[in-house]
Amino acid sequence: MPIPGLTIIGETINDSVPSAHKLFDAGDIDGILEIAKMQEEKGAAYIDVNIGPRPAEFMADMVRKIQGVTTRPLSIDTPDPAIAEAGLAAYDPERAGGEKPIVNSISALRVEMFDLYKIRPFKPILLVSENVVEGRSASCHTAQETFEAARQLVGTFFQRCPGATNDDCIIDPGIAPLGSDSEGNIHRLVAAMELIHGDEFFAGCHASVGLSNFTVMLPSKRPDGSPVKGPLESAFLTKVMPLGLDMVIGSVKRKYDLLPPDHPAMACLEECLKLSGFDVLMRVREFYTS
Repeated sequence: MPIPGLTIIGETINDSVPSAHKLFDAGDIDGILEIAKMQEEKGAAYIDVNIGPRPAEFMADMVRKIQGVTTRPLSIDTPDPAIAEAGLAAYDPERAGGEKPIVNSISALRVEMFDLYKIRPFKPILLVSENVVEGRSASCHTAQETFEAARQLVGTFFQRCPGATNDDCIIDPGIAPLGSDSEGNIHRLVAAMELIHGDEFFAGCHASVGLSNFTVMLPSKRPDGSPVKGPLESAFLTKVMPLGLDMVIGSVKRKYDLLPPDHPAMACLEECLKLSGFDVLMRVREFYTS
C-alpha cells in the first residue's frame, strides 16, 4: 500500500516505457487495459496516459477505453495541445467519481495549454524547473529561481483559468538522476521545496515529481542482493514529504516506505546533500556497490 498521505499516479501506460511502447505498436489495447486495471488494484490513485507521438484521436479512444475498465481519474500526459485537448474532451468525470483529470505537464513555455481549461477543468502539473527569460527557455539552477518560476506559473494558471484554486495546482520542481547529479540538482530541489512549503501563497497546493527518474541508470541490486532503487526513492520521499511533496508519478510495483535516519539509503541521501560535484556520484556508487 502507498505511504499514507502520498498519492501515486501510475506511470506505466507511457510510450517511453518499453513494455507499453511494444503494446502500443502491436495494437494490443487489451494489454494496455490490463495495465490500467493492475495499477488500480495495486493502489494507484490516478492512471497516467501517455501515447507518445500518435494521433490525437488515438488519445481520445484510449481515454474512453481506459475509463471503461477503471474508475480512477486519469493523468493526460502530453506536451502536444491537440492531443491534450482530445483527451480532455473524451474524459468522463462521472466515471471517475467526479474527479478532475490531471494534465501532465505545463511549463512556462506552454502556458497556452491553460486555455484547454475551457474544455474541461483539470489539475495541471506545473513544471517549474524552467522559466522564460528574454523569451527563451532557461533552466532553473537555484532554489530561488525555481521558487520564482513556481510563483509565476501558479499566478498565470489563476489568470487564465478562472475558478481554479490552490488545490488544483500540482507543482513539479523537477528531479534528475541522483547517480549522475554532479550539478547539484538534489540540493536545488530540496531547497526549493523548503521555500515553496514556507510561503503562504502556495498553501493547499500539491507537489509531485517523476520519482522513477531519481534512480534511472542505477543497478537494481547491491552485491548482497538487496534492492537499490526502492530504498533510494524511499529516502527521497522521507526527506521531501515533510516539505509538501504529496504526489508522485511512480510505480505501483515498487514498495515505498518512510525510512529511519540510520537506514543506509537515508544516510546516503543525507551525505549527498552535504557533498557537491563528483563527490555526490562517488557516494551514490559507494551505496550500490557496498
